[in-house]
Order: sequence, then C-alpha cells, then structure tokens
Amino acid sequence: MTKKKKVSLEVNNPNSAAIEVGTRFHFAAVGQAKEDICEFGVYSEDLKALAGWLLENKVDTVAMESTGTYWQNLYIALQEAGLKVTLVNGKFAKNIDGKKTDVKDCSISDWM
Repeated sequence: MTKKKKVSLEVNNPNSAAIEVGTRFHFAAVGQAKEDICEFGVYSEDLKALAGWLLENKVDTVAMESTGTYWQNLYIALQEAGLKVTLVNGKFAKNIDGKKTDVKDCSISDWM
C-alpha cells in the first residue's frame, strides 16, 4: 500500500476563511491544519461566536457554501460583524480526493 502524500494548497488570501454550512453545525477553517478548523452551532449566540473567532484570527473575507436556506442567518451575522462574505457553489469546491466530509469541505483554502 502506498502512503498518500499530503499536499498543501497555495494560500491566495491569508486573511480568508472557509465555512461548511450545515443543518446542526457549521465548520469554519482559517487555515489548512487540523487545529485551524473549529465547529460551531447554528443558534444566534453560536453565529456571534463564529464571527468573533474569525475576527480574532484576523479574517476579513469568508467563503461559504450556500446550502439550502441554512446559510442565511450566518450570512447576516458575518456581514454585521464587518466581514466580506462570498457564497460559493458547492459543485465547484468539491475537488478533494477521498470521502467527502464537512471538515474537509471547509478546509479548502483556495475557494477564493
């Protein structure tokens, strides 16, 4: 069996983050390492905490997948926090080898 080589993607905007929007949880990534990913709930206080965490990490631009209607409250919370939010089509962001997971989806740092 050959061992898979980890390849780091080129960072286009170091002050950006990616969010995988879910029905019960949102996963946000401010980098490509496992410790750069954080899970948040979907309630108002969770969305404010997510926005605060992004600002603490010097993020000013966010890309997130527009899943159903679940993205709308998050979008508003992020904009109110002063973040520039870009909605992306999940079809164009799913170029990862292996099994799809929310954590892998949010760590795609070349969405922007």
